[in-house]
Amino acid sequence: MEFQQILSWTEAERLDLADFLDTLDEHEWGVDSLCAGWTVHDVLAHLTLSTRTGLPAFVKGVIRARGSLDRMEADAARRRAAEYTPAELIAQFRATAASPRRSPGSKPADPLVDVLVHGQDIARPLGRVREMPAERAAVALERVWTSGFYGARKRLPGTRLIATDTDWTAGEGAKEVRGPAGELLLLSTGRPADR
Repeated sequence: MEFQQILSWTEAERLDLADFLDTLDEHEWGVDSLCAGWTVHDVLAHLTLSTRTGLPAFVKGVIRARGSLDRMEADAARRRAAEYTPAELIAQFRATAASPRRSPGSKPADPLVDVLVHGQDIARPLGRVREMPAERAAVALERVWTSGFYGARKRLPGTRLIATDTDWTAGEGAKEVRGPAGELLLLSTGRPADR
C-alpha cells in the first residue's frame, strides 16, 4: 500500500471523525470509552497527540512513566484533556488531519489504525454507529496483525481470521473467526467486536 494512499485515507477518517465529534452532547464527553480508564474526552485528547509529539517529548514521557508506553499515553491524554475543551481539541484534530507526522517509532499505517479504532472506542459506548470502510480497515488490520506492538498474534494464538467483506485472511490454527474487517480490527486490538 502506498504511503500517499494511506495518508489520504487517514486524513479522510480524521475529518469524518471530527465531524462526528461535533455532534456529541456535553454529557457524552465524560462517558467511559472502550479504552479502560479513559473518557471520550481523553480519547480525543490522545488522538491530537500523534502529530504533536516529537522524539524528545516521547522519550521524556516514557521515562516519566517508568518505561510503560501505556502509562505514558494515558498520562499525556489526561493532561491534554484537562488543558483543552472538547471544542478546542476537535479544532486541533481537524487542523492536523492531513499531517504526515506521527509518533516516534510508528509506521505509516499506525495513524490509520489509531483513528479507526479510537473512533469506535468513542462511538460504541455512546450507542452510536461509525462505519469502517472495508479496504481501510483491512490495511489497518494487516498492520495490527504483523506488528508485535499491538499483540494481536499473542492475543489470538491458534486463530485464523477471515474478513467477510474484503479479501483478507491471517493467522493459522483450528479456530476460525469470520467477520467484517472492522470487527476483526477491533478484536485484534483487544476490543469487544459485534460480530
